[in-house]
Amino acid sequence: MSNKRPLNFLCVTTYHKGADFIKSCKAEGNNVYLLTKKQLEHEVWPWEAIDDVFYVENWNQSDVTKGIAYKFRTIKFDRFVALDDFDVEKVALLREHFRMPGMGRTTSHYFRDKLAMRTKALAEGINVPEFTALFHDVDINAYTDRVSPPWLLKPRLEASATGIRKVNNKEELWQIIDVLKDERDNYLIEKFAPGDVYHVDSLIVDSKVIFSRASKYLDTPFEVAHGGGVFRSATCEIGSKIDKALNKMNAEVMKAFGMQFGASHTEFIASKETGELFFLETSSRVGGANLAEMVEFASGINLWGEWARIESATLRKETYKLPKVKNQHAGIVVSLSKFEHPDTSSFNDPEIVWRMDKKWHIGMIVVSDSSDRVMELLDSYTQRIATDFHASIPAPDKSL
Repeated sequence: MSNKRPLNFLCVTTYHKGADFIKSCKAEGNNVYLLTKKQLEHEVWPWEAIDDVFYVENWNQSDVTKGIAYKFRTIKFDRFVALDDFDVEKVALLREHFRMPGMGRTTSHYFRDKLAMRTKALAEGINVPEFTALFHDVDINAYTDRVSPPWLLKPRLEASATGIRKVNNKEELWQIIDVLKDERDNYLIEKFAPGDVYHVDSLIVDSKVIFSRASKYLDTPFEVAHGGGVFRSATCEIGSKIDKALNKMNAEVMKAFGMQFGASHTEFIASKETGELFFLETSSRVGGANLAEMVEFASGINLWGEWARIESATLRKETYKLPKVKNQHAGIVVSLSKFEHPDTSSFNDPEIVWRMDKKWHIGMIVVSDSSDRVMELLDSYTQRIATDFHASIPAPDKSL
């Protein structure tokens, strides 16, 4: 690389995340610039891998564009990268303004806007729950007469399960729409079908999925009255029927949505009634909630680090080579804790490879060659955490 100038990467994130991306990007011989919020300046960023940092108090697209234009006078930026879900569209707009390669606004909507995801998937023949936008009154009434409740009301642009609520009948739906007023166009409703929810974490190069790992979000064995609960996920048994079906459907979604290169976290549901798989949502980023760590311990692939290598190789027109993949099974359990610094020394199985270091939380990742052993450990730990450590928080305010 010595005969080439270092490439200038601008990493944009309004949350504290992406340290492994930044470190890997720097290790590839690039200059790394970080654009983040002023309130995050004291977070533990990998400063040794960051050439300069730019802060914004509050994101104003026009001001940020002008600020980058000013920096562009002396720094020739080669790539803009959004490290978090909420930055995907902002960065797509920046790419279009500065004519930067990468995902533009139209494609970015498929990875952010739940209505765009549904519409595109349906057009491409990918199974999705029956849905409708909240644009046209006649369409809404036709939908509620045709599709039996319950339904889920979903904000189009929130990440994960934020803002989603269950609607039990037509009258309730119209009451909610009346409350939403001029915001109704930012929501959709879809058929609520109980089932197991899965996620596929993948890497894409030259519009092909070159690595993917399918995992299942696990039901917790107890109910917590007011929110809280225990978060759990485990990788699917490699080569199983569901593992193959999920990886195949994930590749179809990536192709349909025009993902050319990068990382993705995509969710699916298997209907409890029929076993049929439905696409739920996707994103053009690495999954949160320490799922990247779980995937890395199972496979040896650091999604953040490899995403940076893919960006760098793509930009330099070099061939990207995926490291050797391990095929082990892993699982994660995370909960709020009633202790500020919980003592986890009583959890001493050799399969434990990671412990959460975060105040008022308890969490572990286990790894084994056997998916049954992973499940056995997660079940046991969940019971113990529920009894000895768990703290719950009040349910979030459901008012819209």
